[in-house]
Amino acid sequence: MQLIIDTADTKEITRLNDLLTIDGVTTNPSIICKTNKDPIEVIKEIISIISDEQKLFVQVVSTTYEGIIEESRFLSSLRKDNMYVKIPVSTEGLRAIKAVRKEGIKVLATAIYSAEEGFLAAQSGAEFLAPYVNRMDNYGDGVQNVIDLQKMLNNYGMDQNTQIIAASFKNVSQVHKLLTGGVSGFTLPVDVIDNMVNHPGTKIAVDQFSKDWKKTYNRETLV
Repeated sequence: MQLIIDTADTKEITRLNDLLTIDGVTTNPSIICKTNKDPIEVIKEIISIISDEQKLFVQVVSTTYEGIIEESRFLSSLRKDNMYVKIPVSTEGLRAIKAVRKEGIKVLATAIYSAEEGFLAAQSGAEFLAPYVNRMDNYGDGVQNVIDLQKMLNNYGMDQNTQIIAASFKNVSQVHKLLTGGVSGFTLPVDVIDNMVNHPGTKIAVDQFSKDWKKTYNRETLV
């Protein structure tokens, strides 16, 4: 299972990278816009704070076939290892995925709203798929669609070459359902990760331990 952070906030990336075992970072044009910084500088700053082993996923902005190809080549050149270009599964995007994969450019197919879209992107050579779980709920059962996509990949032996990195989450329950459903990867916003870590019950338990210890031994440490 892969855990990815879905943000361009370098302070949050650093904080969560120190806290958890993080496999990489995803961004998209909207996320980068929130930084109000030069986009290329944002990308380079993220590259400077993650390790070579951690993956970085950056999305193209162009919507034409030619533009997607050009931007994919540029983004791929920014980092030697573990650099993935995110390409939406539009008509032009699917066409571009086939082309850039032939050049050896690594691809995450994104903006996936159905299991069928994801399956077609996998057939075109995408190494990762990003179905939009929460947004898919506007058109049906987002969680079930992602589980169905995972089953499709498994059934046809495509799960060895293509992995899901589910995206667009609003709550921990969605993550829980996909974890139990066998989905292989997640890119999560900072607030959802924090909610997974900071369960209120844990704080209650720890506070009680500390209270009991201090009452008995008049200190808050073991020795």
